[in-house]
Amino acid sequence: MTVLTLPARDRAQLTCTGVRVDRGGRPVLHDVEMKVSPGTRWGVVGENGRGKSTLLHVLAGALAPDEGEVHRVGTLALAEQEMPAEDGRTVGDVVDEHLADARAALRQLEATTSALAEGRPGAEDAYTDALETAQALDAWDADRRVDVALAGLGAVGDRTRPLTTLSVGQRHRVRLACLLGAEYDFLLLDEPTNHLDLAGLEYLTAMLRAHAGGVVVVSHDRALLSDTATTILDLDPARDGRPRVHGGGYAGYREGREAELARWEAEYEQQQTEQVRLRKALSEARNRLITGWRPDKGTGKHQRATRAGALARSVHRRQDDLERHQVTAPVPPRRFHMPELPARTGVLLLRAHEVSVRGRLRRPTTLEVASGDRLTVTGANGAGKSTLLSVLAGQVTPTTGRVHQARTVRLRLLGQESPHATRRRARDLYEAHTARLVTTGVLAEGEVVGLGELGLLTSHEAEKPVADLSTGQQRRLDLALTLAARPHVLLLDEPTNHLSIVLVDELTEALRITDAAVVVATHDRQLRRDIHGWPRLALSAHQGADGHVPS
Repeated sequence: MTVLTLPARDRAQLTCTGVRVDRGGRPVLHDVEMKVSPGTRWGVVGENGRGKSTLLHVLAGALAPDEGEVHRVGTLALAEQEMPAEDGRTVGDVVDEHLADARAALRQLEATTSALAEGRPGAEDAYTDALETAQALDAWDADRRVDVALAGLGAVGDRTRPLTTLSVGQRHRVRLACLLGAEYDFLLLDEPTNHLDLAGLEYLTAMLRAHAGGVVVVSHDRALLSDTATTILDLDPARDGRPRVHGGGYAGYREGREAELARWEAEYEQQQTEQVRLRKALSEARNRLITGWRPDKGTGKHQRATRAGALARSVHRRQDDLERHQVTAPVPPRRFHMPELPARTGVLLLRAHEVSVRGRLRRPTTLEVASGDRLTVTGANGAGKSTLLSVLAGQVTPTTGRVHQARTVRLRLLGQESPHATRRRARDLYEAHTARLVTTGVLAEGEVVGLGELGLLTSHEAEKPVADLSTGQQRRLDLALTLAARPHVLLLDEPTNHLSIVLVDELTEALRITDAAVVVATHDRQLRRDIHGWPRLALSAHQGADGHVPS
């Protein structure tokens, strides 16, 4: 009889203790502790390169840690970010792989039923065992569950379809549907919202919330984390260099991280201030030793010796104080600092009248942007959101209509994707950009903001050629170049693409309070929630825009 892997249900357990993974002599994961139990949903966050995907492989048993232990009780499945392009399987093959135990359980039940009917010795016990196994797997309902998940995620349901005939997004949806339908004890998901539309996102969210087992999800999707996670593991090192576990879901993580970062910054600032004070005291003591030991004429030798000794002892005390009060707090992680963007109170900065672009922005659209205005442009893919922003920025000429900008208005567009990367250093590229802004009269010399002031790239990253920066780092540079012009109007096309969760939160807060006018086009559900009070301009992929911006 085939030995089947049964779910552990309430007995399921997935824990890791003191996990460390090294790559190329550098720790990728360090001192990771987790306890995932049924009903808990862990979100894993951190900057790119922190080892989030690596952690999922360790939990799944696909990668052995260099230190620490992983304990697994129950069934689990891992959905990686990537899927092989060349895959000879069909949709049905993928379903069969994930339902293999359910299939085998039903075959065993059928065989033992026949044996029981024939009165074979031991058939009754075998039938009882087979029935319990099939019930534990809920085997009769397995195919229906997968079919429901395929439909819920908008995936192809034809089980004869070869995977090679499907888009990347469709292949991901098929696999995800199988994981959800198979009812594993633990789901390990790496960026599962990639390739899902709004309906698919809502279905996935509902399924994860209803999942009886444990979930570990790596995601940059703040809405998914907010809606599903009960616990957040932050792999960005804290004050002591270790990752942090935050209860209270995503809201608890944001609150806890901010409080800890504030304490860290305060401690670092206090130690730096004390260092400055002690160095000044030491310098003053040395000066007194050099220049102040000479007594007035007529002072005896004994008095001169006594005074010199006292000054020397003062220097030694200051040196001891300085050595005892070394700066022990590491440098806190950088924060994003939005430069002050100017307002032009009462001025209509931008007006688009009946603009359209053949094949891209179909229905003529009219809008106005005054100083300090806020506007969210919404619509499905293909509705023309990016095209509209490009028209407003003067990068695309409209087929009909016209765009008027106020005199000397500074308007900048952050596009969806980074331009072709060069071999120039990021710092050189930024400084050349700001120099052009000054020489062309866009900025006064005193309005220039240094790259380091923005908190978007470290000094080490700024010295790298742009082509050697990661996708996220290049996106940070794009944002820096956009803000360098100190625009009156800021046009943002999917501004959260490739940015870390922490930076997106900081950017969102900055957009709320800046004096500049801001126009945003985004599919980011959490960003749309955060700016839900802004006026909206809805574009339709079929009909264009209604042209009305609510006040």
